[in-house]
Amino acid sequence: MTHEIAVIPGDGIGQEVTPAAVEVLEALEIDFEFVEADAGDAVKAETGEALPQETYDLAASADATLFGAAGETAADVILPLRTAVDSFVNVRPAKAYPGVDAVRPETDLIFLRENTEGVYAGHEDRLTQDVSTLTRVVTESASERLADFACDYVAGDDHDGFSIVHKANVMRETDGLFRDTVKRVADDNGVETDEVLMDAFATRVCLDPEQFDVIVCPNLAGDVLSDLAAGLVGGLGLLPSANIGPDRALFEPVHGTAPDIAGQGVANPAATIISAAMLLEYLGYDEASEDVHEAVEATLEDGPRTPDLGGDASTEDVTKAIIDRL
Repeated sequence: MTHEIAVIPGDGIGQEVTPAAVEVLEALEIDFEFVEADAGDAVKAETGEALPQETYDLAASADATLFGAAGETAADVILPLRTAVDSFVNVRPAKAYPGVDAVRPETDLIFLRENTEGVYAGHEDRLTQDVSTLTRVVTESASERLADFACDYVAGDDHDGFSIVHKANVMRETDGLFRDTVKRVADDNGVETDEVLMDAFATRVCLDPEQFDVIVCPNLAGDVLSDLAAGLVGGLGLLPSANIGPDRALFEPVHGTAPDIAGQGVANPAATIISAAMLLEYLGYDEASEDVHEAVEATLEDGPRTPDLGGDASTEDVTKAIIDRL
């Protein structure tokens, strides 16, 4: 069976790390059809649209999408792309790898972030020159869908349950609904949970990340706290992510366009290649996914490494080393 993979490099180092991930996927000799499309700042400058309709339609129809990064137009690109695949959960692993100088080398976390609402729902208004407002949206249905996914996720792997991270002591109606709904679904499925206020979590995860495993949280909290976890493991260049919908999914590194190094050929492709490994697992190629994970880990441990990890290798050098290990 041929799987159609939409490839959207975007801006900055997205143009360098996304082709690297495609090279790795091609080396596996799986029956993929790669279809490339444009999005981002450069496309907007040329056409007036950051996300052309044909790119949106491709993501909405492809079996999976591999996305790089977008610059100033990020909100105009990634949010609609997540809508295109009906992504209701953002899966963000934050893991420290051997050979990488990590603040907390024992860190091994999975963030399951609600991906459709909260403050990212887009309901902002400027009422007067002095007053602007933002409406936060939390629904029982979206919280249930995330909770169902979380229960399935921890049941299918070596996890004891998950932590619900929220701020229901202040946002009583919105985070209260989120917390109560996730807790109810977990209880109905016999899944153990614990609760942590998001500000307390930010402190506790830095002091002792091993006390956490799988974290289920609202949209903004998941975005911020997973970036905090990136600081524990060696930086955003090591964090992949998956935007999962009921029928298709989009995979992207957590890092941005890195304009300070874009075009120099030294961007770390690890996060994008690990995202590609998550794509493989999503499509059912579990053994190939594990092979890619192992090849990336071995390369991070033994080298070559890009400058962000203290080495002097190029993106191409690291990609070749990973493919050689495959």
